[in-house]
Amino acid sequence: VQLQAFGGGLVQAGGSLRLTCTASGSIHNLYTLGWYRQAPGKQRDLVAAITRGDTVHYADSVKGRFTISRDNANKNTVYLQMNSLKPEDTAVYYCRALRTVVNGATIRNYDYWGQGTQVTVSS
Repeated sequence: VQLQAFGGGLVQAGGSLRLTCTASGSIHNLYTLGWYRQAPGKQRDLVAAITRGDTVHYADSVKGRFTISRDNANKNTVYLQMNSLKPEDTAVYYCRALRTVVNGATIRNYDYWGQGTQVTVSS
């Protein structure tokens, strides 16, 4: 599985962007898909995630402003709609596909990352 993220760019505060992440392999609904971000000098943090059952989770800092969703027609695509952007949202955004398979005593993790897309919000 290879992930490709795109849609970043430069936007003024208060503006919107939509990020897209597509998977080259078949992931269907088997994976939890997430968006992470990393600002210069900071750790990479979870922004939003959507599980196999379409349960969503958001970081407190983006609740009410960002929306994560899957493409219902193409299960290999996930979006992050970002509204009311703030300068503190500036970061490189990465998508991730994660799946854990438990077979008896054996646990296997499938963990894939996209290459990142830069989001810059000017004040």
